[in-house]
Amino acid sequence: MRHALVPVLLMALSGAAGAQSPICEGRNLFDTMSAEQAAVIEAAVEGVPFRRGLLFEATRGDQRITLAGTYHFDDPRHQQMVERLRPLIAEAATLFVEAGPDEEARLTRALTEDPTLMVDPTGPTLPERLSDEEWQALAAAMSDRGTPAILASRMRPWYVSMMLGISPCMIRTMAEQGGQVAGLDHLLTAEALEAEVPVRALEPWDTVFTLFADLTPQQEIDMIRASLPAASHADDYAVTLTDAYFAEDVWKIWEFGRFDAYANSGLPRDEVDQQMELAQGRLMDDRNRAWIAPLTAGAAEAAAEGKAVVAAFGALHLPGEAGVLNLLKNEGFQITRLER
Repeated sequence: MRHALVPVLLMALSGAAGAQSPICEGRNLFDTMSAEQAAVIEAAVEGVPFRRGLLFEATRGDQRITLAGTYHFDDPRHQQMVERLRPLIAEAATLFVEAGPDEEARLTRALTEDPTLMVDPTGPTLPERLSDEEWQALAAAMSDRGTPAILASRMRPWYVSMMLGISPCMIRTMAEQGGQVAGLDHLLTAEALEAEVPVRALEPWDTVFTLFADLTPQQEIDMIRASLPAASHADDYAVTLTDAYFAEDVWKIWEFGRFDAYANSGLPRDEVDQQMELAQGRLMDDRNRAWIAPLTAGAAEAAAEGKAVVAAFGALHLPGEAGVLNLLKNEGFQITRLER
């Protein structure tokens, strides 16, 4: 449910190889928390618009958009959604995704041509910017993800913080698959290409590089500090996230991350909240607002042909005041939750 191009970035630069079982093992952390902790998180997500659900229909007059919340990594349970959407995609005018095959190819080419997009060859290294204890924890976490400390020391902080949120098991699995990612986005794109339905990206190929381009040096390092506590139990996070996704209750995992950071990051609560607000704004809210124009224009064009469109993107983009569903509702669309 992160940025759809993150798997491409990981395989391009992580160096992950030689792995274990492709089945990620871990605990669902909701099952291990106290009833009091669970109640606090439940209260935090109460009232969030469109909190529950992965599949929706938005209609305005004769315009129709089917919206699917995706998970960007492989899971056999995706097949149910693929089968549910296959006939809708076959009849659609367009499939909208965060990044299509052309965008992924352009990104891979750019990384090959210019490694400095992800690695800073001249500025201060991460060991110089972090305390010794923080650097040792980060180096161990990056090593678990197949990246040697010498390479990690020069990586750009925003990329490191994203990578810390990815389970080592997921990275190993991608390595075993030769860099092929069978996330729901890719599966649905394959369906569209098979049906000869055009695939259109909701944003440019280089969006991932612009999301955090204007952060201050302190904000960059605080992103890493906020991400470090969860890195040591990222496999547990992966299980917790995927279980929440397939239970169609994705916003709960977002608030879980907040309360985990309160307890374990070492940052004051107000700084954790600032980090969460920054991440939500850059990774979700700002992008959601930018997607409304292509979605509504695409729906209008399709309606002129007597067709609909399908849109598939990370599930965390669906709920919330600035979620895609609420933004479409504000544009006059009626939103209906569909059964998978």
